[in-house]
Amino acid sequence: MGLLKKRVNEFPTPYTCTNAIKEGGLSTKLSMILMGFGNIVNGQVIKGLIYLFIEIAYLVFMFVNGIGFIAGLKTLGSVEQQEIWDEAKQIYTYTKGDQSILILLYGVAAILITVLMIVIWRGTLKSAYKAECLRKEGKHVNNFSEDLKTLLNENLYRLFMTPPTAFVFIFTILPLVFMICMAFTNYSRIDNHLMLFDWVGLDNFKTLFDSKSILGSTFWSVLAWTVIWAFFATFSNYIFGMILSLLINRKGTRAKGFWRFCFVLSCAVPMFVSLLIMRTMLQPEGAVNVLLRNLGLIASDKSLPFFTDPTWARVTVIIINIWVGVPYTLLQLTGVLQNIPEDLYEAARVDGANAIQTFTKITLPYMLYVTTPYLIVTFTGNINNFNVIYLLSGGDPVTDLSSTAGKTDLLVTWLYKLTIDKQYYNIGAVIGIMTFVILAIGALFTYRNSKSYKEEGGF
Repeated sequence: MGLLKKRVNEFPTPYTCTNAIKEGGLSTKLSMILMGFGNIVNGQVIKGLIYLFIEIAYLVFMFVNGIGFIAGLKTLGSVEQQEIWDEAKQIYTYTKGDQSILILLYGVAAILITVLMIVIWRGTLKSAYKAECLRKEGKHVNNFSEDLKTLLNENLYRLFMTPPTAFVFIFTILPLVFMICMAFTNYSRIDNHLMLFDWVGLDNFKTLFDSKSILGSTFWSVLAWTVIWAFFATFSNYIFGMILSLLINRKGTRAKGFWRFCFVLSCAVPMFVSLLIMRTMLQPEGAVNVLLRNLGLIASDKSLPFFTDPTWARVTVIIINIWVGVPYTLLQLTGVLQNIPEDLYEAARVDGANAIQTFTKITLPYMLYVTTPYLIVTFTGNINNFNVIYLLSGGDPVTDLSSTAGKTDLLVTWLYKLTIDKQYYNIGAVIGIMTFVILAIGALFTYRNSKSYKEEGGF
């Protein structure tokens, strides 16, 4: 029943757009057409003129370019670049054609500017209605200088949140919407669609989900390995880090600082350096194989297939990820263990609880309670763990020459290869969308499971 209840605003205000439209005076309602008119009538001249200037600037932009940008989204351009032989210069010249990528970018930007304008329009309407209500009630209506002063007091959050919100809008939302739109086009090197491309609807998704096609079979294989990798990379680090932290922090362990130093020492070296060193050492002629040959453990003409056999390669990247990731988990859980109240353990011993019961009823629930955000971040990070895979195995080995991915490629490394190496931008955009969906589902699944475990553990 709680989910059916309406959300109650913690700070209710009567100055809403609905009230402005229903109960506002003529000047407020005219502000729906002439932004800032209500503010000007109620004494906020400078503020009203600023709103009016914003509206005029938006209308000029839309009439000059915006409408054309949005209209161009229908076809994404139709004039192809022409190659013409210049007899006088004896060279080929090229006529300027439509560039679909710019048409798509400008069209998306124009739509987002319109959405932003709607938000500003709602703000101006509420501002005009507030000024009208204050004037009718005989209360003071702030002038422009007083409004500026409120930015340093009750409206300080607006002053600090506006710049980061603008940057998020420009550098996150706009590219994200642009990438999503690209997934529904045929923008790629296939058939030379680099300059001019068209909408293809859900064809890219159908191709990717078709297990009979090369891209489809590759996608399902990479997706399965990405989920397996994220699971083992997350929980193997967590479990081994938990074991190490329990062993080091137990009362009978001596020289705790020394043992922590030994395991955390790898954190002092940049991860990419460690990964490149391990990649070199595990090559067929690397230090590990050479040492094994010299010890007589393998034949002189043989080498362990760390990165040449699919199974070996996958196990290798998981083990090395444990080596570079466990120290961070060790540090996290050491801080958690040191903050568990000792009274809980004393009460458990008095009640006759053994070590296993104490661990399952006190230690583990407490650790999960504190480290749930860390688990979620680690799981999502491992799905997008570009560094470990690309720097260590490069996605190899490639067992199928017709495939664009290797046996250790994750969705993110395969996405990199498709866009940078193969220039299949449309398929790359689809994979980007699917990666986001998997991240959201994985994070939600991890959060719910850890939450239910905490509830069952009674912590």
